[in-house]
Parts: sequence; C-alpha cells; structure tokens
Amino acid sequence: DKVGPKIGNELKSAALWAIVIAMFFIILYLTIRFEFKFAIGAIVALAHDVLITLGIFSLMNYEISLSIIGAFLTIIGYSLNDTIVVYDRIRENIKKLKNTVAYDEMINRSINESLSRTVVTSMTTLFVVVILLLMGGDVIHNFAFALTVGVIVGTYSSVYIASPVVLEWQKRSHRKELLKKKN
Repeated sequence: DKVGPKIGNELKSAALWAIVIAMFFIILYLTIRFEFKFAIGAIVALAHDVLITLGIFSLMNYEISLSIIGAFLTIIGYSLNDTIVVYDRIRENIKKLKNTVAYDEMINRSINESLSRTVVTSMTTLFVVVILLLMGGDVIHNFAFALTVGVIVGTYSSVYIASPVVLEWQKRSHRKELLKKKN
C-alpha cells in the first residue's frame, strides 16, 4: 500500500500511459467495428466519465491511488460496454431502417429499444457497488465510491453523450455533402 515517492511517480506515469494506450486501442477497435464517428462519440463519453469522477474526487479531496486508477479503468470498461450496446442497436437500425427514417429518429428509436436493458444492468451493478461502499470498510471505500459515481455517469453518458456526438457528426457531414453538391 505504501511506496516511496520515486516508485509512486513511476506507478502514476505507468497508470497514465495505460489509460492513453487503452483509449488508443478503443478508438482503433470502434473504428474497425463501427465507424470513426462512433469511436469519437465513445471516446468523448469515456473522457466525460473519467473527468466527472476525477472532478468529484477532487471536490471531496479524496486521494488518487493506484486502486482508484484501477477504478477509472473499470469505469472506462463498464461505460464502453454500455455504449457498445447502444451503438449495436443503432447499427442494426441503420441496416433495417435505412432511407425510411431520419437519422435522428433512428438514433432515438435505438436508444429507446436498448434503454430498459441499460437501466436494468446499471441498477444491478449499482446495487452491488453501493453495498461495497456501505459495507466494504475503509480499504475499499474510495474504490467503491469511484465505481458508484462511474456507473451512474457511465450510464447516462452512453445515452446522452455518446449517441448525440454521433448524431452531430452525421449532421455536419451531411451539411458538407450538401454544400459540395451545390458547388
């Protein structure tokens, strides 16, 4: 639990590199699996999740330890999984409803179709994490607190951050196409 300042700085540096490398591979994976605009939406949502959790830790003056870095990486994985579920539904609806429904309506429908699954999964996870927060003791308290914040923030970011970024990207690229056709 306790390390010297030199080792601590090396561990912090390694943890930051782990987050940067994880984000790179997430972008690569999502670009291959979906499209680049989906990868950007997911990264914006993941950055949002980590920054909100980090901000709350800062406001509450909690220490950022290696276990908290582990919690941040867990939050990234959890939120990414949730975002991919929504993105899979969007991708299915793009294939199924192409040219019959407006893009924003298709995203809205996709979110509504996956919302009950998202809420049930999040509530189940939140139940376990809150129990850890309340009953886990001092050793796991900050880790469980980070996960509690991360589950809440990660759930709403999959719906309210990641998908709207994809929608905005689509609208902007559609406007650019229209301008090219005019010229």
